[in-house]
Amino acid sequence: MDSSDTTAGELARGEALFKSPCIFVKGVVSIDDLPKDGRPEIAFAGRSNVGKSSLINALTGRTSLARVSVTPGRTRELNFFTLGKDAELYLVDMPGYGYARVSKAAVKGWTRLIREYLRGRRELKRVFLLIDARHGLKPNDKETMTLLDEAAVSYQAVLTKADKPKKTELEETVAKVEAELGKRPAAYPQVLVTSARTGMGIPELRAAVASLAPNGVVP
Repeated sequence: MDSSDTTAGELARGEALFKSPCIFVKGVVSIDDLPKDGRPEIAFAGRSNVGKSSLINALTGRTSLARVSVTPGRTRELNFFTLGKDAELYLVDMPGYGYARVSKAAVKGWTRLIREYLRGRRELKRVFLLIDARHGLKPNDKETMTLLDEAAVSYQAVLTKADKPKKTELEETVAKVEAELGKRPAAYPQVLVTSARTGMGIPELRAAVASLAPNGVVP
């Protein structure tokens, strides 16, 4: 989804949704503590230091909704935020993966939590998989894609920090990611290209999230 195939109505709906309240509910470190109210969930996943917190803050128009840290791997739980005038859905900020400078026990715990969440969560409608536009797909991105495919969880690739690479390099990365997605049974085919710093692609990503709100509710 980009500016050429997102309608004005879809963009307006996305803007309205993200102008509505977005409230932190809880951080979850155990599957037993997941919300049980049945709201649909939209999750954001990606490698540590991919810019996930900055992107979530840009989406919501808040400067500190998701904690931004210079230390990769700070998010160590599933953070749930309600979004919408009537709290129609949850945004879920997932722990970053691929960062080695933590204990093996911690990595094992986060990995187990993520796997259990992705494999058994009926409420999870889509995962937005964040990929650094400067580096493209890494092996652990592909591992996560395989896990999502096996769990039959719909996911969509979102390039972050797209203001950093040169235009030709960005186009090459987009093409490579699209080619990989074409091989994946659970992948949404279109790549979203974003920059939290410049605002590139933020309206389109908002529209993509809004399209998943229940029953076409307009905030």
